[in-house]
Amino acid sequence: MAFPTAVNDQITDSVTQANVKVLGDAPAMAMGAIFQSLAHSTGILYENATSAQQQLSISSQAATNQGVIQLYSIDTMAGAVSTAKVGQSDLPNTLLALLSSLKAVQPGF
Repeated sequence: MAFPTAVNDQITDSVTQANVKVLGDAPAMAMGAIFQSLAHSTGILYENATSAQQQLSISSQAATNQGVIQLYSIDTMAGAVSTAKVGQSDLPNTLLALLSSLKAVQPGF
């Protein structure tokens, strides 16, 4: 109880109790602020992870697109000319003769 004053004792007790309550609530309020800060930081962490995944997905799609473009831009005439040269050469006949001789040596081949 406070020192005797001209103010009513009930008023001084009420103010003292209010001050003690504020001091008693301070640790809980501090922990609440810490938990709020932690929740906010975790939310930002997940937002950044999602953004990084989206950027990686966009990069991989762009790389795949570039690869497909390069595949489609290969000169098809070069392939046709090579096939024609192999068809006109003596290579198919040589391979057929080699296969026939292998079958003669090993009948199960």
